[in-house]
Amino acid sequence: MGYLKKKTLPFLLLFVSLYIHRTPSQEADPARQRKPFFERLRRLEEQFQRFQQVTLTHLQDIANNYNVYYNMDARLQSLVEQSQAVALAMNQSQAAIQGDVAQLKTRFRKSQRRSRKMDSRLQAVDLSLSTKSRQWVEKEKEQKAQREALASLALSFRTLQDALVGLTQQVHSQDARLATLEGQTQRASPGTAALGLTTAPTPTQLAQQDPGSLQLWRDRLASASSPQHRSSPQDVTVHVQEMQTFQAPSSHQAAPPRAYRGPGNICSTGPVLTFPNTSTENVIFLSPGFLMPLRALSFCSWVRIATSHLGTLLSYATKDNDNKLVLHGRDSLVPGSIHFVIGDPVFRELSLQPLLDGQWHHICIIWTSVEGKYWLHIDRRIVATGSRFREGYEIPPGGSLVLGQEQDTVGGEFDSSEAFVGSISGLAIWDRALLPGEVANLASGEELPTGAILTLTNVTSVGGFVQRAKCTCLEQCP
Repeated sequence: MGYLKKKTLPFLLLFVSLYIHRTPSQEADPARQRKPFFERLRRLEEQFQRFQQVTLTHLQDIANNYNVYYNMDARLQSLVEQSQAVALAMNQSQAAIQGDVAQLKTRFRKSQRRSRKMDSRLQAVDLSLSTKSRQWVEKEKEQKAQREALASLALSFRTLQDALVGLTQQVHSQDARLATLEGQTQRASPGTAALGLTTAPTPTQLAQQDPGSLQLWRDRLASASSPQHRSSPQDVTVHVQEMQTFQAPSSHQAAPPRAYRGPGNICSTGPVLTFPNTSTENVIFLSPGFLMPLRALSFCSWVRIATSHLGTLLSYATKDNDNKLVLHGRDSLVPGSIHFVIGDPVFRELSLQPLLDGQWHHICIIWTSVEGKYWLHIDRRIVATGSRFREGYEIPPGGSLVLGQEQDTVGGEFDSSEAFVGSISGLAIWDRALLPGEVANLASGEELPTGAILTLTNVTSVGGFVQRAKCTCLEQCP
């Protein structure tokens, strides 16, 4: 308000001065002079009002600017405080980051040390593995050489056994001839005995005359047949020559292996199981199956075939393969033939034609993964052999084992065209390759070799029309 008073005071002074200095002419004519005065006064008032409005407008602008300046200070103060807080936070963050960086550096150095240690350990492990790998390779080579030597030794043993059989037959033939000659000589002249014509002693006579010679021959035969005896072909030749010397006609002749007696004299083979017809219900289950992987196998049994073709003798199936091990026959195959399957679809076709005469026969089928060799014995004679059959293969355990039927038919049912019709007895399975002498003993009615993993005592179920009989001797079985 003081500011307004200062602005209006000059106008009031101007108005008073104009009133005082009025001219005489104006006073003479008061009515005419009064009118311009009021007009001026009115104009002055109008000017004063306009001036007052302009002044108020300026004052309002000044007041607004003052308020704006006042708010700017408050905002500036707030911004300063915020910038200080941000600076403090940045300092704290920087300190925390520096601490984290220091920890990371420490961890990085530790990880570098650990990585160096790990590298050294890995190098040591790599060196050890390379050394063990070389040792393993060398060991494998040694084992392969040993397997080859054993295979060669087994073949030599088989050759030796065959030679012994031939020599035995020759000795018996010479015994018979000498006995005939002695009889003829005695009938011709009673005094021929004085000339020194005597027959060669039999094995029993030899045992009575000189037990040491017989025992020496037996010891050498056992030594040659032992798996621990690693003979070379030269050694086998020496054994054959020595045995020829022992088997020559003399007063000290050793006893040869017993001759084949035929199925009519075979007794104590255990139960006889007869499959009377081709019904798919005729089946025998064996349990347990193979508990361990098999790298060798020997299947031996007395069989009598009642049809014009061979059926399935044995079928072993697993979840992965229905034909892991099968002796498979059917009416569509060549008469007398059978498929020896190991790990379908690989198989070998074997001829069992001598079995179709309706008589009892002894068969042995032997296989080893060493070079994939296999042998087929019928009545103790080798009638088929081969190699490269599933070489290095391993028959897995845990499968289903049946006799008389083939297990891989569609829908889980058996096929009558593959059914076995006939009789079996003395069946046994080994997880090793039997020696020819062991096969010969089996075919001659001797006891089973040790180590059989499955026999007919493992039968758990007999289905259909399969008949079970107990015969003292095979010739007595119907």
